[in-house]
Amino acid sequence: MEYLIIFIAAIFVNNIVFSQFLGICPFLGVSKKIDTALGMSAAVAFVLVLATIVTYLIQKFVLDAFGLQYLQTITFILVIASLVQMLEIVLKKVSPSFYQALGVFLPLITTNCAVLGVAILVIQKDYDLLTGVVYAFSTAIGFGLALTLFAGIREQMSLVNIPKGMKGTPIALIVAGLLAMAFMGFSGVVKV
Repeated sequence: MEYLIIFIAAIFVNNIVFSQFLGICPFLGVSKKIDTALGMSAAVAFVLVLATIVTYLIQKFVLDAFGLQYLQTITFILVIASLVQMLEIVLKKVSPSFYQALGVFLPLITTNCAVLGVAILVIQKDYDLLTGVVYAFSTAIGFGLALTLFAGIREQMSLVNIPKGMKGTPIALIVAGLLAMAFMGFSGVVKV
């Protein structure tokens, strides 16, 4: 039951984009088309889960073991950047088609603050490894949901006559705010 609560809360109640405001750069930058949003969502989900596992293990068996907790942020940044680079190299060799499908998304994930934020939140919430992975996967689904919904709305907005002063970023920010308010409606669904 605990995993179900974490799953629902991470997707709807504590959505990483709409309530914690992490991952805003790709949310605004890669959300003009649904297929691009889905590709970015898949790449973020994969890296988010993998980074959570690796950073959790480093935190518990290196940083905590040697009293180096103060190096957490810089260590996690280096681990995530290295992990994304290694993943890019391996995918390029093993599965060129999958590498081509992810394309520009892998380097973008290196600077996605949602990946670092989730890795740090798993440690701050004192989750065990399995719970942390469930939280990371659920957060990735929530990120993907937010990105895909926003991309769908932006595709529809391209077909509508919007006043000149509101085109582009202004209307996108208004829509993002309305989506965030809509997700606030889920706040009573589960008690977190």
